[in-house]
Amino acid sequence: MTDDLISKKELLDLTGISYGQLYRWKRKNLIPEEWFIRKSSYTGQETFFPKQQILLRIDKILNMKDGLSLDELADVFSPTLGEVEMSAQQLLERNIVSNISLELLKEAGGERPLYALEQIMMLYVLDKLLMSGDVTRQEGTLLIDVMSEHYYRFTGKPSELVLIRKMGVPSFMLVTAGTELYFDNGVKVVLRQSMGMFMEELKLKLG
Repeated sequence: MTDDLISKKELLDLTGISYGQLYRWKRKNLIPEEWFIRKSSYTGQETFFPKQQILLRIDKILNMKDGLSLDELADVFSPTLGEVEMSAQQLLERNIVSNISLELLKEAGGERPLYALEQIMMLYVLDKLLMSGDVTRQEGTLLIDVMSEHYYRFTGKPSELVLIRKMGVPSFMLVTAGTELYFDNGVKVVLRQSMGMFMEELKLKLG
């Protein structure tokens, strides 16, 4: 399974940005190197991008660049964040998570007096998916398990969260961004979302 791709020409035409802007943002690490995908075409080698991710990223850059320098934007889009510790009350007051997610974590035995970045990220993703209706409470418990056990392995690396169902039975996976996944016909891919996108949103909330 691969994301839909958009060619560089289509991207520039659609967004109105210039070739120079695109590659300046690449040099400043606003757009990840791995999003520049070289593929053969009838005209030779052509550059493509994961369509949904690059369009969302460029929209964010254009909307934020007047208030932040390129270096400040690069920090927002970087995959890591400094040392952070927050209590459940602080997370609620900052509107980062809701009581529903904290209660679910408590039921799973993961309640703590203070939450570090990895746990805050897990709670944020859990809350977003529960509130959007993309996952059920039961699936939320599975998400807590997989992120608690494996998310640290992707620190500083681009990754994606995948939810599949087979005959109604759900399963979560954390995979390296861009990994091609193949399943048998009975498997339905319910969601596949970039963890980097969640991290960008969380960093803006953490300020």
